[in-house]
Amino acid sequence: MSEEKEKKEKKKTVKKKTDEAKKSFKDQIAELNDKHLRLFAEFENFKKRTAKERIELYKIAGENVLSAIIPILDDFERSIKAKKEAGENLEDDQGVSLIYNKLKTTLESKGLKEIDNPIGQELNTDFHEAITNIPAPSEEMKGKIIDVIEKGYFLNEKVIRYAKVVVANN
Repeated sequence: MSEEKEKKEKKKTVKKKTDEAKKSFKDQIAELNDKHLRLFAEFENFKKRTAKERIELYKIAGENVLSAIIPILDDFERSIKAKKEAGENLEDDQGVSLIYNKLKTTLESKGLKEIDNPIGQELNTDFHEAITNIPAPSEEMKGKIIDVIEKGYFLNEKVIRYAKVVVANN
């Protein structure tokens, strides 16, 4: 009987050891699975973040170039305005108008957009830069924009040049 008892004891210890080994393996599998899921989630977040950064980079990549071209656009506008004020016939010199229009439409297709004409509106420092104050011509114009010295521009909804404006004094 003692031999049978020893066999039973051996079976119990073997079964206990295999149960412990199974539990250990299950714990290891769960731990590795958790690590795998965390690594996968981290990699997915990395892909999303880099894709978002790449899109943002493409949106503002030409900002420096467009900022350098905006003064040329201003010069064209001043030239056309001066010719109109001098009473010159612009139909005789269509080249300037055509080049100006082509430049403007090309820049607009690249995401450049003028800030709306703010004359008569309250000063908004998110879009306007007050360069001087003058006495208000009337009571209702106090604190409002009287004149625009330089137009402001957006590039894909980001202000790349603030409108330089004159504000009526309070």
